[in-house]
Amino acid sequence: MSSATERFLRYAAVHTQSSDRTGTTPSTDCQWDLARLLAEELRDLGLEEPTVDEHCIVTARVPAAAGCEKAPTIGFLAHMDTSPAFPGENVVPVPHPNYDGGDVVLPRQGRIIRVADFPFLKDMTGKTLITADGSTLLGADDKAGAAEIVEMCARLMAGDVPHGPVAVAFTPDEEIGEGPDHFDVAAFGAEYAYTVDGGAVGSIEYENFNAAGASVRITGVSVHPGSAKDIMENALLIAQEINAALPPEDIPARTEGYQGFFHLERLEGTAAQAVMEYIIRDHDRERFACRKALLEEVCARTAAAHPTAKVELDVKDSYYNMREKIEPCMHLIDNAKKAAEAAGVTPVVEPIRGGTDGARLSFMGLPCPNLGTGGHNCHGPMECVCAEDMEKVVEILLNIVKLYSAS
Repeated sequence: MSSATERFLRYAAVHTQSSDRTGTTPSTDCQWDLARLLAEELRDLGLEEPTVDEHCIVTARVPAAAGCEKAPTIGFLAHMDTSPAFPGENVVPVPHPNYDGGDVVLPRQGRIIRVADFPFLKDMTGKTLITADGSTLLGADDKAGAAEIVEMCARLMAGDVPHGPVAVAFTPDEEIGEGPDHFDVAAFGAEYAYTVDGGAVGSIEYENFNAAGASVRITGVSVHPGSAKDIMENALLIAQEINAALPPEDIPARTEGYQGFFHLERLEGTAAQAVMEYIIRDHDRERFACRKALLEEVCARTAAAHPTAKVELDVKDSYYNMREKIEPCMHLIDNAKKAAEAAGVTPVVEPIRGGTDGARLSFMGLPCPNLGTGGHNCHGPMECVCAEDMEKVVEILLNIVKLYSAS
Protein backbone atom coordinates (compact mmCIF):
# COMPACT_ATOMS: atom_id res chain seq x y z
CA MET A 1 0.00 0.00 0.00
CA SER A 2 1.10 3.59 -0.61
CA SER A 3 1.96 5.89 2.25
CA ALA A 4 -1.07 7.99 1.34
CA THR A 5 -3.26 4.95 1.85
CA GLU A 6 -1.64 4.10 5.18
CA ARG A 7 -2.30 7.64 6.34
CA PHE A 8 -5.89 7.45 5.17
CA LEU A 9 -6.58 4.21 7.04
CA ARG A 10 -5.24 5.85 10.18
CA TYR A 11 -7.29 9.02 9.77
CA ALA A 12 -10.49 7.19 8.82
CA ALA A 13 -10.56 5.44 12.19
CA VAL A 14 -10.75 8.81 14.01
CA HIS A 15 -14.33 9.92 14.67
CA THR A 16 -14.84 13.45 13.29
CA GLN A 17 -18.52 13.72 12.39
CA SER A 18 -19.75 17.32 12.47
CA SER A 19 -23.18 18.47 13.64
CA ASP A 20 -25.45 21.32 12.62
CA ARG A 21 -27.24 21.24 15.97
CA THR A 22 -24.60 22.46 18.45
CA GLY A 23 -23.87 26.04 17.40
CA THR A 24 -20.23 25.70 18.50
CA THR A 25 -16.90 25.84 16.63
CA PRO A 26 -15.90 23.17 16.00
CA SER A 27 -19.38 21.74 16.06
CA THR A 28 -18.15 18.53 17.71
CA ASP A 29 -15.27 18.00 20.14
CA CYS A 30 -14.13 14.83 18.36
CA GLN A 31 -12.71 16.89 15.49
CA TRP A 32 -9.93 18.10 17.79
CA ASP A 33 -8.51 14.55 17.84
CA LEU A 34 -7.72 14.50 14.12
CA ALA A 35 -6.58 18.13 14.19
CA ARG A 36 -3.96 17.34 16.83
CA LEU A 37 -2.90 14.18 15.00
CA LEU A 38 -2.40 16.07 11.73
CA ALA A 39 -0.46 18.87 13.41
CA GLU A 40 1.79 16.30 15.10
CA GLU A 41 2.48 14.51 11.81
CA LEU A 42 3.27 17.80 10.05
CA ARG A 43 5.60 18.73 12.91
CA ASP A 44 7.36 15.37 12.65
CA LEU A 45 7.83 15.94 8.91
CA GLY A 46 9.58 19.23 9.63
CA LEU A 47 7.02 21.69 8.28
CA GLU A 48 7.17 25.26 9.55
CA GLU A 49 4.70 26.49 12.17
CA PRO A 50 2.30 23.53 12.40
CA THR A 51 -0.55 25.00 14.42
CA VAL A 52 -4.01 24.10 15.63
CA ASP A 53 -5.78 27.39 16.34
CA GLU A 54 -8.64 28.06 18.73
CA HIS A 55 -11.14 27.25 15.97
CA CYS A 56 -9.66 23.78 15.27
CA ILE A 57 -8.06 24.88 11.98
CA VAL A 58 -4.71 23.22 11.26
CA THR A 59 -2.14 25.16 9.23
CA ALA A 60 1.52 24.65 8.32
CA ARG A 61 4.03 25.63 5.63
CA VAL A 62 6.55 23.80 3.51
CA PRO A 63 9.48 26.20 3.04
CA ALA A 64 10.71 26.77 -0.50
CA ALA A 65 13.60 24.69 -1.77
CA ALA A 66 16.84 26.52 -2.53
CA GLY A 67 16.49 28.54 -5.72
CA CYS A 68 12.64 28.51 -5.64
CA GLU A 69 12.08 31.17 -3.00
CA LYS A 70 10.50 33.61 -5.45
CA ALA A 71 7.84 31.17 -6.64
CA PRO A 72 4.26 32.00 -5.62
CA THR A 73 2.93 30.32 -2.49
CA ILE A 74 0.43 27.62 -3.44
CA GLY A 75 -2.06 26.35 -0.90
CA PHE A 76 -3.79 22.99 -0.48
CA LEU A 77 -6.74 22.38 1.83
CA ALA A 78 -8.88 19.46 2.98
CA HIS A 79 -11.53 19.18 5.66
CA MET A 80 -11.43 16.91 8.68
CA ASP A 81 -15.10 16.40 9.44
CA THR A 82 -17.34 13.74 8.00
CA SER A 83 -20.98 14.20 7.06
CA PRO A 84 -23.76 13.97 9.66
CA ALA A 85 -25.95 12.38 6.97
CA PHE A 86 -24.96 8.82 7.97
CA PRO A 87 -23.29 7.24 11.03
CA GLY A 88 -19.57 8.08 11.15
CA GLU A 89 -18.34 6.70 14.47
CA ASN A 90 -16.33 3.48 14.81
CA VAL A 91 -15.41 3.43 11.13
CA VAL A 92 -13.72 0.18 10.11
CA PRO A 93 -11.98 0.58 6.72
CA VAL A 94 -11.95 -2.63 4.71
CA PRO A 95 -9.28 -2.97 1.98
CA HIS A 96 -10.12 -5.24 -0.97
CA PRO A 97 -6.73 -6.03 -2.55
CA ASN A 98 -6.69 -7.04 -6.21
CA TYR A 99 -10.37 -6.17 -6.52
CA ASP A 100 -12.04 -8.36 -9.14
CA GLY A 101 -14.36 -5.69 -10.60
CA GLY A 102 -17.55 -7.30 -9.34
CA ASP A 103 -20.16 -6.49 -6.72
CA VAL A 104 -18.68 -5.78 -3.29
CA VAL A 105 -20.34 -7.44 -0.31
CA LEU A 106 -19.78 -5.38 2.82
CA PRO A 107 -19.33 -7.33 6.07
CA ARG A 108 -22.09 -5.61 8.05
CA GLN A 109 -25.85 -5.25 7.57
CA GLY A 110 -26.00 -7.15 4.27
CA ARG A 111 -25.13 -4.15 2.12
CA ILE A 112 -23.75 -4.65 -1.39
CA ILE A 113 -22.05 -2.10 -3.64
CA ARG A 114 -23.34 -3.17 -7.03
CA VAL A 115 -21.50 -2.53 -10.28
CA ALA A 116 -24.87 -2.06 -12.00
CA ASP A 117 -25.46 0.97 -9.77
CA PHE A 118 -21.86 2.23 -9.76
CA PRO A 119 -20.20 1.34 -13.10
CA PHE A 120 -17.01 3.26 -12.21
CA LEU A 121 -16.07 0.20 -10.13
CA LYS A 122 -14.99 -1.59 -13.32
CA ASP A 123 -12.14 0.92 -13.65
CA MET A 124 -10.77 -0.26 -10.32
CA THR A 125 -10.34 -3.89 -11.35
CA GLY A 126 -6.99 -5.20 -10.14
CA LYS A 127 -6.48 -2.31 -7.74
CA THR A 128 -6.97 -2.05 -3.98
CA LEU A 129 -10.50 -0.83 -3.28
CA ILE A 130 -11.23 0.46 0.22
CA THR A 131 -14.74 0.50 1.68
CA ALA A 132 -16.27 0.74 5.15
CA ASP A 133 -17.85 -2.34 6.71
CA GLY A 134 -21.42 -1.32 5.81
CA SER A 135 -22.45 0.11 9.17
CA THR A 136 -20.88 3.57 8.69
CA LEU A 137 -19.67 5.89 5.99
CA LEU A 138 -15.97 5.57 5.14
CA GLY A 139 -14.79 9.16 5.49
CA ALA A 140 -12.86 9.38 2.23
CA ASP A 141 -14.71 12.71 2.07
CA ASP A 142 -12.39 14.21 3.00
CA LYS A 143 -9.81 12.19 4.89
CA ALA A 144 -8.51 10.91 1.56
CA GLY A 145 -7.75 14.53 0.67
CA ALA A 146 -6.06 15.07 4.03
CA ALA A 147 -3.91 11.96 3.55
CA GLU A 148 -2.91 12.98 0.05
CA ILE A 149 -1.89 16.47 1.14
CA VAL A 150 0.17 15.18 4.08
CA GLU A 151 1.85 12.63 1.82
CA MET A 152 2.62 15.41 -0.67
CA CYS A 153 4.24 17.35 2.18
CA ALA A 154 6.30 14.31 3.19
CA ARG A 155 7.71 13.99 -0.33
CA LEU A 156 8.41 17.71 -0.63
CA MET A 157 10.26 17.68 2.69
CA ALA A 158 12.31 14.70 1.48
CA GLY A 159 13.95 17.14 -0.92
CA ASP A 160 13.47 15.21 -4.16
CA VAL A 161 11.13 17.74 -5.81
CA PRO A 162 12.01 21.37 -6.62
CA HIS A 163 9.33 23.48 -5.03
CA GLY A 164 8.33 26.94 -4.01
CA PRO A 165 6.61 27.68 -0.69
CA VAL A 166 3.51 25.59 -0.01
CA ALA A 167 0.81 26.32 2.57
CA VAL A 168 -1.51 23.59 3.83
CA ALA A 169 -4.64 23.72 5.95
CA PHE A 170 -7.22 21.35 7.37
CA THR A 171 -10.59 22.75 8.41
CA PRO A 172 -13.46 21.54 10.59
CA ASP A 173 -17.17 21.68 9.81
CA GLU A 174 -17.05 21.82 6.02
CA GLU A 175 -19.95 19.39 5.81
CA ILE A 176 -22.23 21.84 7.61
CA GLY A 177 -21.03 24.82 5.55
CA GLU A 178 -18.94 26.43 8.28
CA GLY A 179 -15.39 25.42 7.35
CA PRO A 180 -14.10 28.87 6.36
CA ASP A 181 -16.03 30.80 9.04
CA HIS A 182 -12.84 31.58 10.97
CA PHE A 183 -10.25 31.03 8.25
CA ASP A 184 -7.60 33.78 8.09
CA VAL A 185 -6.77 34.08 4.38
CA ALA A 186 -4.07 36.71 4.94
CA ALA A 187 -2.30 34.63 7.58
CA PHE A 188 -2.49 31.54 5.37
CA GLY A 189 -0.28 33.41 2.95
CA ALA A 190 -1.11 31.62 -0.31
CA GLU A 191 -1.70 33.49 -3.54
CA TYR A 192 -3.76 30.64 -4.95
CA ALA A 193 -5.00 27.35 -3.55
CA TYR A 194 -6.78 24.11 -4.28
CA THR A 195 -9.16 22.14 -2.13
CA VAL A 196 -8.62 18.38 -2.42
CA ASP A 197 -12.11 17.27 -1.62
CA GLY A 198 -13.89 14.38 -3.25
CA GLY A 199 -14.44 13.18 -6.80
CA ALA A 200 -12.69 10.85 -9.18
CA VAL A 201 -8.96 11.10 -9.69
CA GLY A 202 -8.32 13.72 -12.37
CA SER A 203 -11.52 15.66 -11.73
CA ILE A 204 -11.13 19.44 -11.68
CA GLU A 205 -14.00 21.61 -10.52
CA TYR A 206 -14.42 25.36 -10.53
CA GLU A 207 -18.18 25.67 -10.93
CA ASN A 208 -20.40 24.86 -8.00
CA PHE A 209 -23.91 25.40 -6.79
CA ASN A 210 -25.10 28.59 -5.24
CA ALA A 211 -26.44 27.26 -1.97
CA ALA A 212 -28.82 28.20 0.82
CA GLY A 213 -30.39 26.49 3.80
CA ALA A 214 -34.04 27.06 4.63
CA SER A 215 -35.93 26.27 7.80
CA VAL A 216 -39.74 26.25 7.93
CA ARG A 217 -41.29 26.21 11.39
CA ILE A 218 -45.01 25.49 11.60
CA THR A 219 -47.15 26.00 14.67
CA GLY A 220 -50.51 24.36 14.28
CA VAL A 221 -53.67 24.48 16.34
CA SER A 222 -53.89 21.36 18.45
CA VAL A 223 -57.17 20.25 19.95
CA HIS A 224 -58.74 16.89 20.76
CA PRO A 225 -59.46 15.18 17.43
CA GLY A 226 -62.96 14.37 18.60
CA SER A 227 -63.86 18.05 18.68
CA ALA A 228 -61.47 19.34 16.02
CA LYS A 229 -63.89 20.26 13.24
CA ASP A 230 -63.11 23.71 11.82
CA ILE A 231 -60.58 24.30 14.61
CA MET A 232 -57.59 21.96 14.28
CA GLU A 233 -54.66 22.95 12.09
CA ASN A 234 -52.36 19.93 11.77
CA ALA A 235 -48.78 21.17 11.44
CA LEU A 236 -47.67 17.96 9.71
CA LEU A 237 -50.35 18.29 7.05
CA ILE A 238 -49.41 21.94 6.49
CA ALA A 239 -45.81 20.81 6.02
CA GLN A 240 -46.93 18.30 3.40
CA GLU A 241 -48.89 21.04 1.67
CA ILE A 242 -45.83 23.27 1.44
CA ASN A 243 -43.64 20.53 0.04
CA ALA A 244 -46.31 19.49 -2.48
CA ALA A 245 -46.40 23.05 -3.82
CA LEU A 246 -42.73 22.90 -4.89
CA PRO A 247 -41.79 21.55 -8.36
CA PRO A 248 -41.86 17.75 -8.00
CA GLU A 249 -39.08 17.20 -10.56
CA ASP A 250 -36.71 19.63 -8.85
CA ILE A 251 -35.25 17.16 -6.36
CA PRO A 252 -31.77 15.59 -6.24
CA ALA A 253 -32.97 12.19 -7.48
CA ARG A 254 -34.30 13.70 -10.72
CA THR A 255 -31.66 16.30 -11.58
CA GLU A 256 -28.10 16.28 -12.87
CA GLY A 257 -25.37 18.51 -14.28
CA TYR A 258 -26.27 22.16 -13.91
CA GLN A 259 -29.86 21.49 -12.82
CA GLY A 260 -30.80 22.87 -9.42
CA PHE A 261 -33.15 21.50 -6.80
CA PHE A 262 -34.97 21.75 -3.48
CA HIS A 263 -33.87 19.01 -1.09
CA LEU A 264 -36.01 18.27 1.96
CA GLU A 265 -33.41 17.09 4.47
CA ARG A 266 -35.55 16.95 7.59
CA LEU A 267 -39.21 16.81 8.49
CA GLU A 268 -40.19 16.13 12.06
CA GLY A 269 -42.80 17.14 14.57
CA THR A 270 -46.34 16.53 15.69
CA ALA A 271 -49.78 17.80 14.79
CA ALA A 272 -49.03 20.78 17.04
CA GLN A 273 -45.60 21.75 15.73
CA ALA A 274 -43.39 20.73 12.82
CA VAL A 275 -40.02 21.67 11.37
CA MET A 276 -38.89 21.27 7.75
CA GLU A 277 -35.31 21.86 6.66
CA TYR A 278 -34.35 22.31 3.02
CA ILE A 279 -31.21 22.92 1.08
CA ILE A 280 -31.68 25.00 -2.07
CA ARG A 281 -29.19 24.68 -4.93
CA ASP A 282 -28.68 26.16 -8.39
CA HIS A 283 -25.62 26.96 -10.52
CA ASP A 284 -27.22 30.07 -11.98
CA ARG A 285 -27.43 33.01 -9.55
CA GLU A 286 -30.68 34.33 -11.03
CA ARG A 287 -32.41 30.94 -10.88
CA PHE A 288 -31.07 30.52 -7.35
CA ALA A 289 -32.77 33.77 -6.35
CA CYS A 290 -35.98 32.58 -8.03
CA ARG A 291 -35.92 29.33 -6.05
CA LYS A 292 -35.64 31.19 -2.77
CA ALA A 293 -38.44 33.54 -3.83
CA LEU A 294 -40.63 30.57 -4.77
CA LEU A 295 -40.24 28.96 -1.35
CA GLU A 296 -41.04 32.29 0.28
CA GLU A 297 -44.16 32.69 -1.88
CA VAL A 298 -45.32 29.12 -1.16
CA CYS A 299 -44.92 29.63 2.58
CA ALA A 300 -46.77 32.96 2.46
CA ARG A 301 -49.61 31.48 0.41
CA THR A 302 -49.90 28.50 2.73
CA ALA A 303 -49.90 30.73 5.80
CA ALA A 304 -52.70 32.80 4.30
CA ALA A 305 -54.73 29.63 3.75
CA HIS A 306 -54.32 28.65 7.41
CA PRO A 307 -54.77 31.95 9.30
CA THR A 308 -54.96 30.41 12.76
CA ALA A 309 -51.69 28.51 12.26
CA LYS A 310 -48.23 30.06 12.04
CA VAL A 311 -45.67 29.47 9.27
CA GLU A 312 -42.18 30.95 9.76
CA LEU A 313 -39.48 30.76 7.07
CA ASP A 314 -35.80 31.46 7.60
CA VAL A 315 -33.42 31.33 4.60
CA LYS A 316 -29.66 31.68 4.92
CA ASP A 317 -27.22 31.68 2.00
CA SER A 318 -24.32 29.24 2.43
CA TYR A 319 -22.00 29.86 -0.54
CA TYR A 320 -21.98 30.98 -4.16
CA ASN A 321 -20.70 29.69 -7.49
CA MET A 322 -16.94 30.26 -7.49
CA ARG A 323 -16.74 30.42 -11.30
CA GLU A 324 -16.70 34.23 -11.39
CA LYS A 325 -13.70 34.26 -9.04
CA ILE A 326 -11.74 31.55 -10.88
CA GLU A 327 -12.20 32.78 -14.45
CA PRO A 328 -9.72 35.68 -13.99
CA CYS A 329 -7.03 33.15 -13.01
CA MET A 330 -7.65 30.16 -15.27
CA HIS A 331 -4.00 29.18 -14.97
CA LEU A 332 -5.22 27.25 -11.91
CA ILE A 333 -7.32 25.05 -14.16
CA ASP A 334 -4.76 24.87 -16.97
CA ASN A 335 -2.00 23.79 -14.57
CA ALA A 336 -4.25 21.24 -12.90
CA LYS A 337 -4.92 19.72 -16.32
CA LYS A 338 -1.20 19.61 -17.13
CA ALA A 339 -0.46 18.07 -13.74
CA ALA A 340 -3.02 15.31 -14.26
CA GLU A 341 -1.76 14.55 -17.77
CA ALA A 342 1.84 14.37 -16.52
CA ALA A 343 0.66 11.76 -14.00
CA GLY A 344 -0.93 9.71 -16.78
CA VAL A 345 -4.47 10.70 -15.75
CA THR A 346 -7.07 12.14 -18.10
CA PRO A 347 -8.32 15.41 -16.58
CA VAL A 348 -12.07 15.94 -16.45
CA VAL A 349 -13.37 19.46 -15.84
CA GLU A 350 -16.92 19.31 -14.53
CA PRO A 351 -19.29 21.28 -12.30
CA ILE A 352 -19.71 20.29 -8.67
CA ARG A 353 -23.20 19.29 -7.64
CA GLY A 354 -22.39 20.57 -4.19
CA GLY A 355 -19.82 22.92 -2.73
CA THR A 356 -16.43 23.02 -1.06
CA ASP A 357 -14.59 25.28 1.34
CA GLY A 358 -12.95 26.64 -1.80
CA ALA A 359 -16.21 28.19 -2.98
CA ARG A 360 -16.32 30.46 0.05
CA LEU A 361 -12.57 31.00 0.14
CA SER A 362 -12.68 32.19 -3.46
CA PHE A 363 -15.07 34.95 -2.39
CA MET A 364 -12.79 35.70 0.58
CA GLY A 365 -9.92 36.54 -1.76
CA LEU A 366 -8.26 33.14 -2.21
CA PRO A 367 -9.08 31.64 -5.65
CA CYS A 368 -9.52 27.97 -4.86
CA PRO A 369 -10.87 25.35 -7.30
CA ASN A 370 -11.31 21.73 -6.28
CA LEU A 371 -9.38 18.57 -7.20
CA GLY A 372 -10.64 14.99 -6.94
CA THR A 373 -9.35 12.65 -4.26
CA GLY A 374 -10.27 9.35 -5.89
CA GLY A 375 -13.25 8.96 -3.54
CA HIS A 376 -16.77 7.97 -4.60
CA ASN A 377 -20.28 7.63 -3.12
CA CYS A 378 -19.63 9.99 -0.23
CA HIS A 379 -22.00 10.51 2.72
CA GLY A 380 -23.20 6.93 2.94
CA PRO A 381 -22.31 3.26 3.47
CA MET A 382 -21.39 2.72 -0.21
CA GLU A 383 -18.49 5.18 0.02
CA CYS A 384 -15.20 3.92 -1.37
CA VAL A 385 -11.75 5.00 -2.50
CA CYS A 386 -8.97 3.33 -4.48
CA ALA A 387 -5.42 3.13 -3.08
CA GLU A 388 -3.76 3.48 -6.48
CA ASP A 389 -5.93 6.48 -7.32
CA MET A 390 -4.88 8.14 -4.08
CA GLU A 391 -1.26 7.69 -5.10
CA LYS A 392 -2.04 9.33 -8.45
CA VAL A 393 -3.60 12.28 -6.66
CA VAL A 394 -0.39 12.76 -4.66
CA GLU A 395 1.52 12.76 -7.95
CA ILE A 396 -0.88 15.36 -9.38
CA LEU A 397 -0.40 17.61 -6.34
CA LEU A 398 3.38 17.37 -6.67
CA ASN A 399 3.14 18.18 -10.36
CA ILE A 400 1.10 21.30 -9.59
CA VAL A 401 3.75 22.44 -7.11
CA LYS A 402 6.48 21.88 -9.70
CA LEU A 403 4.57 23.86 -12.33
CA TYR A 404 4.22 26.88 -10.06
CA SER A 405 7.81 26.56 -8.87
CA ALA A 406 9.00 26.87 -12.46
CA SER A 407 6.87 29.94 -13.18
